Amino acid sequence: MCSTGTNAELQQTSSDPALVLELKTRRPPSLEGRAGCETWSVDFSPDGAWFAWSMGHGIVWVVAWPLDSEDNQNAEIDRGDKSFSCGHPVWGLAFGPRPPKSSAVARQAKTGKTSKGSKSLLLATGLENGVIKIWNVLTGDAVFDLHGHEGVVRDLVFPQNGTLTLISSSRDKTLRIWDLAQKGKTVQVLSGHKDWISSCCVSSDCSMIASVGRFDRMVCLWSLRSYTFIRKLTGGNYKTLFLLSSCDFSPDGAVLATAAFSGSSWWIDLWDPYTAEKLATLVDYFNDIGQNQISSIQFSPNGLHLAMVTDDRALRIWEPGQRGMVMQTKSDRASNGLCCKYHPQGGVIATGTRDGHVRFWRGPRTVPSLCHLCRSILRQSVSTHQMEPLPLPKRILQYLTYRNIPERLKTCCSSDEEDWEG
Repeated sequence: MCSTGTNAELQQTSSDPALVLELKTRRPPSLEGRAGCETWSVDFSPDGAWFAWSMGHGIVWVVAWPLDSEDNQNAEIDRGDKSFSCGHPVWGLAFGPRPPKSSAVARQAKTGKTSKGSKSLLLATGLENGVIKIWNVLTGDAVFDLHGHEGVVRDLVFPQNGTLTLISSSRDKTLRIWDLAQKGKTVQVLSGHKDWISSCCVSSDCSMIASVGRFDRMVCLWSLRSYTFIRKLTGGNYKTLFLLSSCDFSPDGAVLATAAFSGSSWWIDLWDPYTAEKLATLVDYFNDIGQNQISSIQFSPNGLHLAMVTDDRALRIWEPGQRGMVMQTKSDRASNGLCCKYHPQGGVIATGTRDGHVRFWRGPRTVPSLCHLCRSILRQSVSTHQMEPLPLPKRILQYLTYRNIPERLKTCCSSDEEDWEG
């Protein structure tokens, strides 16, 4: 065991071969297991060189990644651990700005400098009191605060277009779009949810925002270009009482995944955001009522897999369209998982837990097929409405529009230790 800072320690011993390492928060025994210790959010910087997590009690810890890299000794940039005291519990955080997928901007992001040569890496933290604090990661300074939300700021996201636009979602039933280049001027308030907003995400072409309401059970799509409501995604829910917890767009923006759970099951719906059609549903059933929450989902950077955190397992990884899991950790009712995030280059997934710890898992290193790569590139710029009139064979069109996924995928009971049903 070796120290990574004054408030966290690194542990590499584990019976689970998928677990790479674990960062454990140091705190007085009197605070262990009490409310306020949770790691509600984790994130990697756009270039993958930094990792941040909310370690409980209003503290955000930022470390250079990988933890044992020799680059951490670079004298030009301070690569030491950084601690940001936010004063209130931190529920959401996000690095930004996030450059678009182009080689020129990617090289710029690696240096941590803009074209003018100034250092540029911000960390937005969403607090329980509704305030959003913006930090300069490289200097450790607080830049400014954003005021406007009247409830917990549950999720934050920078669109992948290189701008200083920040989208926030809150328990006050609204989303807000901020222009950090104008010192946090609010661009727009998006209203329409009837209760808490659990999660939000932005499509890869930065045209749409998706949000899910925990108690109002609404999946909403918004235009990031006109700041207007587009549509609500509905249909096919086989439970009348359930909670929505998380959402994420595929890297090509052609699929939206949403996660929900009820008293005896959890499920993931895959949607076409352009047509509002439900493409598929993955369902898991439970014998034990109440042990079924799915807390977080995220697509892998190449779009092949979907990671998920559930009550009974620290991490599962699913390939949409397949009936089994590509990878899943051992059954553990005490896993306490709350959130997950892929490294920008893939291969590693970080998960945050209810006790304030972070675990890093080794993800599957699958080489994408040529078909998948072609579909991903095409769908980044071509919508479903533009695809459907093309004179293509039916099977090819179904593949390009993700209509080749079985509509209903059922898993085995999660209390069983057997493999997934065929």
